[in-house]
Amino acid sequence: MRVLDVAGLAHVYPDGHQALYGVDLHVDSGERVALLGPNGAGKTTLVLHLNGILLPAAGSVTVSGMPVTKPNLQEVRRRVGIVFQDPDDQLFMPTVRDDVAFGPRNLGVRGAELDRRVLEALDQVGMVEYVDRPPHHLSFGQRRRVAVATVLAMRPEILVLDEPSSNLDPASRRELADILRSLDVTVLMVTHDLPYALELCPRSVVLSGGVMVADGPTRALLTDEELMRAHRLELPFGFDPRNVPVPEGG
Repeated sequence: MRVLDVAGLAHVYPDGHQALYGVDLHVDSGERVALLGPNGAGKTTLVLHLNGILLPAAGSVTVSGMPVTKPNLQEVRRRVGIVFQDPDDQLFMPTVRDDVAFGPRNLGVRGAELDRRVLEALDQVGMVEYVDRPPHHLSFGQRRRVAVATVLAMRPEILVLDEPSSNLDPASRRELADILRSLDVTVLMVTHDLPYALELCPRSVVLSGGVMVADGPTRALLTDEELMRAHRLELPFGFDPRNVPVPEGG
């Protein structure tokens, strides 16, 4: 089932800068898709359209058949959860419990159901034992996992992650990968970490200059030397995608 339809999406900022030119992107339920591209490609602009933080200048965004328009914003934002690069942008309450409860509480969830949502979301990211800790006492990797839980508590259909592996030590990076693989949710992952994209996402799309220039199996894109060079995508020294097992579903 199709959960995300972006069709002919264009966006011009107030200063006249055009960031997107007729972007098309279609994602089915349960897919894990990496959104790749150089700095300035328009990736953040595209992501901000997915839950209505920005609205299209032209074209459309549809989530499970629901247009991303002003009257639908509350439900769209429940369906599309964005985990930002810096967890401190999302964690601002006195305790982990309060942070994870914040979104569902705003939707009117109360009492035992709210408690269940909080503990379920924290269990999904392996952070239940920290439920009553202040977020600022946690490590960076732990805060990122709690930030994911704040979105999962809303029971989204699409989980959008902005640079999920950035600033993580190797153990935290692996733990987050295990968590993301275990989730029964559609994932769109914006990343410059090409090995992480290959590890987690069977499919990738490449955005460059506000245009979608490639869409296909992640390994095929990362081994297309002409594509990589043309759009300033660089693999780490010595990393060969051909030697890495394909993720489940790829």
